[in-house]
Amino acid sequence: MADIAAVPLTPTSPPHGTLARAERFVWLTARVLEQRLFAHHFRDGAAGPVETALEAYRNADGGYGHALEPALRGPASLPAHTARALHVLDSVARCDARRAEDVCRYLTSVSTTEGALTAIRPEAALPAVRPAGSGDAAVRLPGALSATAPVVGLLHRNEVWHPWLFRATDFCWQAVESLDAARPGDVVAAVLFLDHAPDRARAEAAAERLGHLVRRERLVVLDPDAPGARPAASTAPGSVSGHTPGDRRFPHDYARTPDSLARAWFTDAETERSLDVLAAGQQADGGWPARRLPGAPEPAPAALLEARPIATIEALRTLAAYGRSLA
Repeated sequence: MADIAAVPLTPTSPPHGTLARAERFVWLTARVLEQRLFAHHFRDGAAGPVETALEAYRNADGGYGHALEPALRGPASLPAHTARALHVLDSVARCDARRAEDVCRYLTSVSTTEGALTAIRPEAALPAVRPAGSGDAAVRLPGALSATAPVVGLLHRNEVWHPWLFRATDFCWQAVESLDAARPGDVVAAVLFLDHAPDRARAEAAAERLGHLVRRERLVVLDPDAPGARPAASTAPGSVSGHTPGDRRFPHDYARTPDSLARAWFTDAETERSLDVLAAGQQADGGWPARRLPGAPEPAPAALLEARPIATIEALRTLAAYGRSLA
């Protein structure tokens, strides 16, 4: 078999361009799913192959597992895997009512009585330690905005309606409007909900309040040149580089696209500096570092390698959404 490193992967791209370097990284390290996603977003690839690759992660209960979210190993369905699946389907415009019905059936089975999804429990994904009736055990855990809001936001974005979604939406509104000492991850999740919530006037009011909270509580890095502001990737010999520790957030982490409600929280200059940081985060191998999934354990090297192509595609999509050149 020919060495893929010897194959010209990007014949139409500058050999040292941002996109060309990222493409080489994806083809050399990514799973089939992320390879198909990259081709769809940046090489005019079809959506069908993305769906086909995603199907391998789907379980009979309507949820997704099998380490679709790389930080969570094991075959069992978990809300975090299913949120990742919905994000993939939405990104290729294939989050239709038929597929959403199966997903909502699963989400109903694992949500709390108020319709919320629970925080990450990595041990629940592993057959050797997954207790009998673990679905019922999940119901006894408290609901988490960080787990529920991104899913609810994506379903609203795709105009999906389901009995579970009414309860989950009410939970998100109550949780978002009561945030007063939030963690950055909670705010990111809240934005994903507010950007697509049907009640636009209420969403805009909630987003304005959150923006004041983010700046008041210093939940965002506005000066990238301040000591310790920029993430540092591991470069130790023999280590797997590319993991961003902690919960450091920049404006682009909240406003992933220019039309996000969170974009109004930051000046043009702050946003441009943030995008400069994002662009500079591309590493020597062409990929971006992966952020640790909140609540998940420190990722194993294999999980980190699988997470970095996801982070790379998302970084490229954010830069492209803001009109940054990828050449």
